[in-house]
Amino acid sequence: MRRRDFIAVLGCAAATAPLVAQAQQAESVRRIGYISGAAEESARGIMLVQALQQLGWTSDRNIKIDYRWSDGTPEQIRRYASELVALRPDLIFAFGTATMPALLAQTRTVPIVFVQVADPVGAGFVNSLARPGGNVTGVMQFEYSLSGKWPELLKEIAPGVRRAAVLRDAALTGGVGQFAVIQSVSPALGIDVSPINVSDASTIDTSVAAFASAGNGGLIVTASALAGTHRDLIVGLAAKHRLPAIYFIRAFVAAGGLASYGPDLGDAYRVAAGYVDRILKGEKPSNLPVQAPTKYELVINLKTAKALGLTIPQLVLARADEVIE
Repeated sequence: MRRRDFIAVLGCAAATAPLVAQAQQAESVRRIGYISGAAEESARGIMLVQALQQLGWTSDRNIKIDYRWSDGTPEQIRRYASELVALRPDLIFAFGTATMPALLAQTRTVPIVFVQVADPVGAGFVNSLARPGGNVTGVMQFEYSLSGKWPELLKEIAPGVRRAAVLRDAALTGGVGQFAVIQSVSPALGIDVSPINVSDASTIDTSVAAFASAGNGGLIVTASALAGTHRDLIVGLAAKHRLPAIYFIRAFVAAGGLASYGPDLGDAYRVAAGYVDRILKGEKPSNLPVQAPTKYELVINLKTAKALGLTIPQLVLARADEVIE
């Protein structure tokens, strides 16, 4: 979605505020900082706006949201985190694991609500899931056990796969944890896995090409901001080298990837927006337990399957939440 479309939605949200509110005394405006550790996806910002509107918070009436979409690089994330904290917001909404170290380096007092953060306890962002402590809470990305579903799905869709390259960000605890689970379940499926560290575009291109040269291969793309930043490159390489690929989130399949299994982002945003509402009304993030996603979705791209010469089993199609044709 283009930035101008995003701005139009914000304008509509303001224009459709209840008429009764216009007759009331002007409300105080609360300021929210929004930071994403992945490449710009305006639809995510719209998810937050819409979820908050359902709770009575409307842009330009009683909230103002300052957006920062990074390109996934640590330098830019650190700069944006500093900029947002300097604005003295009432709360910061954070998308992605990569945003958290930068934000916590800047503030231990401004409330932070996150989504799509892997292993917040292991990474040291919160004390525990039940009692986060400090200024942080939110909706975690998923439990690591979910990662074991990806090689299973790859084998179901492409039974001939014997090798899988696992794209992960080794600098994140989540990248290490996801690979460990994949590595533990793959031998029973007859798949030999090897990691490819997601860094710059050139490294990804060279590493995937080298892996593909041996044949009988597939890709598993784990969750990270850098994977999101290089989404189109990764999807293009999978097509170029005819590699069946399983992704952690729907956006890759919408961009032409084969299949994904992961949390429903819209549901995660609704849950997180509830925490934003409660904190703006006076509750402390330290007392709000970190939640796991409650809805997951399987998405299949039949056009991509056909291009790869794959026939998706009926049992897999029957489980799919969305089939792109």
